[in-house]
Amino acid sequence: MSPVTRHLPMAIGAALALSLLAPAAAAQEYPTKPIRLIVASSPGGPNDLIARIVAPPWGDVLGRAIVVDNRAGAAGMIGTEMAARAAPDGYTLLLGFPGPLIIGPQLSDTPSYDALKDFTPVSLAVSAPFVLLVNPNVPARSMKELVALAKARPGKLNYASGGTGISSHMVMELFKLVAAIDLVHVPYKGAGPGMTALLAAEVDAMFAAIPAALPHLKSDRLRALAVGGGQRSPLLSGIPTITESGFQFDATSWYGVLAPLNTPPAIVTRLHATLARTLNAQSMRAQLTEIAFEINASTPEAFASHLRAEIATWSKVIAASGLRSSK
Repeated sequence: MSPVTRHLPMAIGAALALSLLAPAAAAQEYPTKPIRLIVASSPGGPNDLIARIVAPPWGDVLGRAIVVDNRAGAAGMIGTEMAARAAPDGYTLLLGFPGPLIIGPQLSDTPSYDALKDFTPVSLAVSAPFVLLVNPNVPARSMKELVALAKARPGKLNYASGGTGISSHMVMELFKLVAAIDLVHVPYKGAGPGMTALLAAEVDAMFAAIPAALPHLKSDRLRALAVGGGQRSPLLSGIPTITESGFQFDATSWYGVLAPLNTPPAIVTRLHATLARTLNAQSMRAQLTEIAFEINASTPEAFASHLRAEIATWSKVIAASGLRSSK
């Protein structure tokens, strides 16, 4: 046996060992440069607001800047796909939310990504309860009264949303399914125009974000019937939750951080630990609570379970709404 042949297995073994050690070493050094956090919407929306509140202190904990990158278009699906196709090295992350991550792909004949197959969950971050609003002309002062009114006038009441397939639309469709009522959907080009239509009594009801609704509730231009979430909102302490109102469904929008599939586990662990530390800081909790967001930091495994449950829930709602036949 020649010297070269004799030493070949050792060389191959050494090369293999080095190849296995390289990702671990890279993860230990991570991060060595700024991190991009994709927000799949224009500046000014709730997910953009969350990103800009959380990113600076999270970057401080990680030791590198986290740069918010707004990538709007196609109801958030352009930015979400961009994140799915990014290199799995921990330097491109997504602040995901239900519309483009869960609902949009189920409405598409040819979805370009899958929440479970193309992403690695890092952590849930926060949730934002919706509030069920009606125009004061509507003679209902509770969810039960609204349901009774809708059953007495099937197909006569309508509701606004910020667009077909987004959370405010789908939550109302879930309400319709749970309560067995018939309300007519009127989509608008954004939550703002939808709120304007509700104020003008062009529509009867709407699920909306609490901060957007507060000024109109204080001026009595709108009436709140119930809020989503597991407990009453400190900003609307006199308004019962949906559960207290006698209905069992979730009316919140959630936001969580995901990395591209195959991101090294050590990097995911570091991202999760630092994000949880950032979110659970007292100053962060106070800042987000003040604007009606609830902290929901979770493990990557719990976030993955949450994604699976959301896909199952919205698949049923989409089929029942007629937006798309059941798969």
